[in-house]
Amino acid sequence: MTDAELPPEHVIKTFGLDEDEPVELGDHWSGGWRFGEVVLSQVPDHARAAWSATVREDLYVDGLRIARPVRSTDGRYVVSGWRADSYIAGSPEPRHDEVVLMANRLHQATADLERPRFLQQQPGPPYTDVDVFVAADRAAWEDVPLKTARAAGMDQPTSPDGVTSMEMVKTLATLRRKVDIESQLVHGDLFGSVLFAGSAAPGITDITPYWRPASWAAAVVVVDALAWGGADDALIERWEEMPEWPQMLLRALIFRLAVHALHPRSSSGALVGLQRATDLIRLTV
Repeated sequence: MTDAELPPEHVIKTFGLDEDEPVELGDHWSGGWRFGEVVLSQVPDHARAAWSATVREDLYVDGLRIARPVRSTDGRYVVSGWRADSYIAGSPEPRHDEVVLMANRLHQATADLERPRFLQQQPGPPYTDVDVFVAADRAAWEDVPLKTARAAGMDQPTSPDGVTSMEMVKTLATLRRKVDIESQLVHGDLFGSVLFAGSAAPGITDITPYWRPASWAAAVVVVDALAWGGADDALIERWEEMPEWPQMLLRALIFRLAVHALHPRSSSGALVGLQRATDLIRLTV
């Protein structure tokens, strides 16, 4: 276990959890703490946390367990930067094809959701992790990669692997072509966050929203699985019938490389996996 920060006492009381002993959970619960059948987790962005809670409160997907939001005693979803959700059992497992299949079912259910206003906002100082991911996401789609990051004044990488990531982004961007595919509300960070518990249906604890094609979100899972999950090379081919698959893989890869380039806590070890994914995906475009 880590030395994760316990929720403040007033937060615990406001969610009515002061009778339960806290149990620290892992990264798949965003470093949260379990109190009985409820988990308290810190939120990186209030608007996104409130939106996710509102969606998960009424979202039902066949073959998927969803952590439901738990409101505070005064009806709030978020209290002093903490949210509460119902606990669901399980842990991440390298069942990559099942994650992609689950992603497709989930995105059929989220296809009719409206685009949240916060997804259209530009990154701005002081920069948070959310801003980094917003700028990286746009890098994969804008005419000049990382134009958004530069316009926002984000620091450009100076480390050797950060510079290498930037060079890879620029090279891969030349392989992009125009795609004719609709964007919708998708969960863009499913790798490592889907919970498996034996033969039970897979579960999710949150929805990380992006406004991109559903096949792009599946491609992010594949890129992550190839880079860091030990997935076999054929994972790419098994999902090649998905719309605009080579281009979605390319954009998912650029997105992850841009995150690596921009994020101040990136490690050089992560680039090794991304280079493997790059070698495989370049064969498809």
